Amino acid sequence: MVSLSQARDMFKLQKQAKKMKKELKKIQVEAEAQGVKVVVNAEQEIISITIGDEVPREKIPELLKDALNRALNKAQVVASEKMQGIMGDMGMPTEAGMRGMGE
Repeated sequence: MVSLSQARDMFKLQKQAKKMKKELKKIQVEAEAQGVKVVVNAEQEIISITIGDEVPREKIPELLKDALNRALNKAQVVASEKMQGIMGDMGMPTEAGMRGMGE
């Protein structure tokens, strides 16, 4: 059975997760590959894609894939850093704290 204290902690965690999701939607990161620019938010949603007039048509798929992958990787790092901060604030083990446990 779940205690009242545990239920309160779960509710608090759920509330913070919703707040974090809203914050992540507001954070935008971008990456560019030779005239192809991609902007995504930290929730890993595509905000915009801009392809310069000078980009050769046959190179667009390769450059778009490169820019998207880099932008999404940046978004993942930002989201992870934000989550580490929240977990630390709540007294939960973070990645840095977990590394020291095996020693």
